[in-house]
Amino acid sequence: MLLPTQLAFCSSASMMNLGQLKDEGPVRSAPGFCFEHYDQIGSTNTYGLQKARDGHPGNLWVRSDIQVTGRGRRGREWTSESGNLFASVLLRVDVQNEKIVQLPFVAALALGEAIERATGAHNLAQLKWPNDVLIDGQKVSGILLESESGPNGELCLVCGFGVNVSHHPDLGDYAVTDLRSMGYMCDPSQVFDALAQSFARWLETWKAASGFEEIRSAWLRRAVGRGKPIRVRLSNEEFSGVFIDIDQMGRLIVKMDHGGERLVTAGDVFFS
Repeated sequence: MLLPTQLAFCSSASMMNLGQLKDEGPVRSAPGFCFEHYDQIGSTNTYGLQKARDGHPGNLWVRSDIQVTGRGRRGREWTSESGNLFASVLLRVDVQNEKIVQLPFVAALALGEAIERATGAHNLAQLKWPNDVLIDGQKVSGILLESESGPNGELCLVCGFGVNVSHHPDLGDYAVTDLRSMGYMCDPSQVFDALAQSFARWLETWKAASGFEEIRSAWLRRAVGRGKPIRVRLSNEEFSGVFIDIDQMGRLIVKMDHGGERLVTAGDVFFS
């Protein structure tokens, strides 16, 4: 007989297209983190949030060879075929921590560093605000952060990574590539090991009192388009200016064409 909690899990698993568990255990490259690796899942982010609802303490990586219902920022569908990396990390953080908006920069910086480690190429990855990783001006990944309030007032946060290792989708407005098309013969497991290691290290840096200053400096060293004209698309308007900097909350600082500066919290950036 199945217990009520088991019935709930089976129902959730069915809704998330949960396939066979291929492997699980501690993450070798990131002490203090564990992982679950499936052959198929609906969405690694969705499953990570479900694990949080089920009481998982966090520091959990969820990997899948295929995502059936993967998604990107602003509800966009994310193509999730076998051969690429799909992984999400579940964290539990203090909901009072105002630094949460800085985490996309932690994620992007960790992923850029991980791609270079996995490919063996230096100065390969560039970062585009807020958290895109580019190679030769082409998008090679997607990062999606989602959160829910936990039962004890904490924030259950999931950071999802999709990395184009063997193939890439057509995203219309964006130039997109994958690592193999650019001659880098690494596999998803290599990218994951490097990502888990880099993310754990930059996460610890971020938790320090002045940690974001180091992260901000490292992010800006990889930033593409700084000091150049950009076009910013918001949900209800579009404007142009020059990318000047990011502030301590990660907001984009744009020098407007007509003078003055504008802070951007969320939007899409295009280079002129």
